[in-house]
Amino acid sequence: MGFFEELNKIDRNEENIVITIISENNRGNKLLLSDKKKVYTNNDSYDWDRVMEYIPSDKKSRVVCFDQVKAYYEFIGQSYNVVVCGAGHISMSIIKMCKLLNLNVTVIDDRIKFTNDAINAGADKVICESFEKALSGIRGSKSTFFIIVTRGHRYDQTCLENIIIKENAYIGMIGSKVRVKKVLDYLADKGIDRGKLDKIYTPIGLDIGAETPAEIAVAIIAEIIQVKNKGINSNEYSQEIIEGILNEKYKNMKKALVTIVSRRGSAPREVGTKMLIMKDGTMIGTIGGGCVEANIMQAAFSSIDNQEYQLVQVDMTGREAEEEGMVCGGIVEIFVEPIN
Repeated sequence: MGFFEELNKIDRNEENIVITIISENNRGNKLLLSDKKKVYTNNDSYDWDRVMEYIPSDKKSRVVCFDQVKAYYEFIGQSYNVVVCGAGHISMSIIKMCKLLNLNVTVIDDRIKFTNDAINAGADKVICESFEKALSGIRGSKSTFFIIVTRGHRYDQTCLENIIIKENAYIGMIGSKVRVKKVLDYLADKGIDRGKLDKIYTPIGLDIGAETPAEIAVAIIAEIIQVKNKGINSNEYSQEIIEGILNEKYKNMKKALVTIVSRRGSAPREVGTKMLIMKDGTMIGTIGGGCVEANIMQAAFSSIDNQEYQLVQVDMTGREAEEEGMVCGGIVEIFVEPIN
């Protein structure tokens, strides 16, 4: 089984690291670690134990140089999950936006008509049970976003009481100031730490003057995007990239994957940002547009034709970048790898 098949199988709740050798000697050697165990390598004889000694302790993706080796350590973030408590009109719009953004979405409601609506809207998982029972079976994580949009404050109360004890990336709750205060005061009186309660996003959503259910959903999803993208490891192997590699539609098409492995200055995209380039010119993802992608397209086609790995430096501080109208400068190193 190949690297991307193994990558697609790993448990995203574990600590997952991809190590790629990008120095000239042994360029393209790759190791996939999951929960500190070796899951895949394309070179068993390589001294991976030595390379593993230099895994960054802060868990931030970066290039590390040692012993004439240049290695790119990439920490794979957990898959993002959105849990929506309540299946009313706002939730229907939230579901549709989550699908556009490749976010897994689970919807909970105790009314069968409303859960059927959630199924029809495209939710990945729908649970028709009491909120308390349903939430008892949901595992929180650092990449789980909880949205509370139920039909009344007693249901909000039940949901929040069961959610706040779970690990999470975000808890947002809808409601008027009076309704929210009642819920928070009740939970504080029950001994829930006020510091935790103060971290709840309420009123939920960015302040964009939203009025309709669809507009409120936009505000909520925008806030989740804001929280998500402040975290680390938000630019690595997206589901869209993996599907572009493994999907039958593209499986037999030659392609190359390009990854920003280092950046200096105000480059437009972060370390870990990826783009998949097909031999026919089809692209999935972006690494910044303009002269960056124009230069990399040629390198990608060369890698595809010659089946070779490349490390390309793109300087966006010069005249070429200025003529492209790029407002940001900087220098990026981009690793180009052919995908068989």
